[in-house]
Amino acid sequence: MIHLKSRQEIDILREANLIVHEVLAKLKSMCQPGLTTLELDHVAEDMTRKFRGRPAFKGYHGFPATLCTSINEEVVHGIPSKRALKEGDILSIDYGICFRDYYGDAAVTVPIGKISDDVAFLLKTAQECLGLGIRQAMAGNHVADISAAIQTHAEVQGFSLVKEFSGHGVGRSLHEEPVVLNYVANGRGIQLKPGLVLAIEPMVNQGTDKVVVLKDGWTVVTKDRKCSAHFEHSVAITEDGPLILSLPPSGESPVFGGCR
Repeated sequence: MIHLKSRQEIDILREANLIVHEVLAKLKSMCQPGLTTLELDHVAEDMTRKFRGRPAFKGYHGFPATLCTSINEEVVHGIPSKRALKEGDILSIDYGICFRDYYGDAAVTVPIGKISDDVAFLLKTAQECLGLGIRQAMAGNHVADISAAIQTHAEVQGFSLVKEFSGHGVGRSLHEEPVVLNYVANGRGIQLKPGLVLAIEPMVNQGTDKVVVLKDGWTVVTKDRKCSAHFEHSVAITEDGPLILSLPPSGESPVFGGCR
C-alpha cells in the first residue's frame, strides 16, 4: 500500500532527514586515512541518541550496526569494523534515523585522500545520476521516469546500475512502497502524486552490474571487484516540484554540495 503523507508528516520527515544530513556532514569531515569504519559507527550512534532518535538500521532484520559502510567494491550493506581506511579508498556511508516515529535515510560516497581520476569520475557520475533522478520526481510523472534518467546518464558515461537493490518509499517504515528501480523495467510504475516520499539511491558500478553477497550475509560486492558508488536522498513529491528532505533549505551542503 502506498501512503501519501500530509503536510505535517512531511514536516516531521524533514526534521528527521536534516538530522541525517548533520550526522553525515560530521562523518564526512572525519574521513581520512587511518580511521576505522567502527569509529564512524560509534560517532553516528552517539549523535543519533543525542538527537533523541533511534538508529534505523541497527537491529533491522538483524543488521548489527548504526551505519552501512561500504568500501571500494562493496556496493551496500557493509558492516563497520576495525578495518582502517587507506589513501585512495572510497567509502559509501548509508545512515538512517527513526525520529518521532518517522524515518530519515540518505547516503554519500566519500573519497579518502586523493583518489584516481577514473574513480573520481565514477563518484561524479553517480551523484549526477541522483540529481537527474530527483529532477524527474515531479507530480504527474511516473516512477520509471526517475529510473530512466538514472540509467541513461550512467550508461552514457560507461557505467552500469545494480539491479538487485533499489530505492523505495519512506515514512513510518524505513522501506515502503513503491520500489524505485535504478533502471527501466516493464511498465512505467505508479504515477507520482503530492505527498509521496521516496528514497532515491543510484548504485553505480565501474564494471559489471552483477553483485554477490559475502559470507557475513550482508555485504554486497561487485562480482568483478571493481568500484561502486552510492548516493541517496529522501525526496518529497510536492505541487511545486521535488523537495529534497535531506538537504538544508539553502540547497548547499558540505555532504552533497549543490544537488538541486
